[in-house]
Amino acid sequence: MQKVYLDNAATTHMHEEVIQEMVNAMRFNFGNPSSSHFFGRESKGYIEKARKTIAQYTGVTSAEIIFTSGGTEANNLILRSSVEYLGVERIITTRIEHSCVAETVNSLNKNQNIQVDYVNLNDKGEIDLEDLQQLLKASDKKTIVSIMHANNEIGNLNPIEKIGDLAHAHDAYYHSDMVQTLGHYAINLENLPVDFASSSAHKFHGPKGTGFAYIKKSTGLKAQITGGGQERNMRSGTENVHGILGLGKAFEMANENLEKDMDYIFALKEYAIQELQSAFPDIHFNGMCATENSLYTLLSLSLPFKDGLIGFELDLRGIACSQGSACQSGAAKSSRVLNEILSEDMIASTTPLRISFSTHNKKEDIDYLLSVLKEISARHSATA
Repeated sequence: MQKVYLDNAATTHMHEEVIQEMVNAMRFNFGNPSSSHFFGRESKGYIEKARKTIAQYTGVTSAEIIFTSGGTEANNLILRSSVEYLGVERIITTRIEHSCVAETVNSLNKNQNIQVDYVNLNDKGEIDLEDLQQLLKASDKKTIVSIMHANNEIGNLNPIEKIGDLAHAHDAYYHSDMVQTLGHYAINLENLPVDFASSSAHKFHGPKGTGFAYIKKSTGLKAQITGGGQERNMRSGTENVHGILGLGKAFEMANENLEKDMDYIFALKEYAIQELQSAFPDIHFNGMCATENSLYTLLSLSLPFKDGLIGFELDLRGIACSQGSACQSGAAKSSRVLNEILSEDMIASTTPLRISFSTHNKKEDIDYLLSVLKEISARHSATA
């Protein structure tokens, strides 16, 4: 059976070079980085080399890069610490953030009485900047704005420069979940009005279980995980040496090959849009995903028929896609993000699908997906 992987927004294949980097680290760099002897110093040196690589590509200092277990931990660290140590009393966010931000914000609201305000969105999921400005003006409480760079379900690219400028003009911090964009775009964090950001290696062909937080110098954040004081007292625990080295290698490769990879993947996405529109004239593309103001790696669509088992049917034919965030896989309820931006009629009469691409994909993968979708659609038409 042909197997096609089109769920790269959930996770990506690891590059062979990344795997080799990690194997070498596990084999030869087993020393505890906190140890003072040669083996520990060697491991520590490799960690700092990876940190320096990431810092150079993002235009920041090494001290501003803190290694974590991934984007979820980075976002929790930033939001929870800003409340505990920066005096934040209010969070401005959106209702379509990743679950690790949404649930953390809910927890801070419920357990620490942090005020939460939500920015208005249009039916494409775009931020209402005027509403954001009004929210910032409405209170003197110390505020952090937490709005992602790109949505992981519908692919919208948010105007983070404008968001950050508005936040700073009203003496608020700006945190952006950049898990879907760091490693996919040339991003100079130093030149952006962003105080905090997050990244996860497995979104750009690195290992799962490792990522980093960008914490702008002198902000005053402190650790949420305490202990031995690793990661400049920002994240205690013996470092995941092989994971960090894999992260560093994957980030280096992503940035070295950025332009070539972007062109290749964008062409795949354009081809998919063209073929889907030809096969299903009534198809609806969710959010801004079919425009230039979206991730070039992702396509969110609503197919013009109702099929609650489409994920299962595609899986039986060897095709891996998703109907929303991977964090919601297995859930019977529909996507929180799509519920926020689509009409009830659209949700009731269509089938959502998220297709996400990488350099491992080919046009033949899209052709196979289309052939299976046509078969499924034909069955629905025959029984209608």
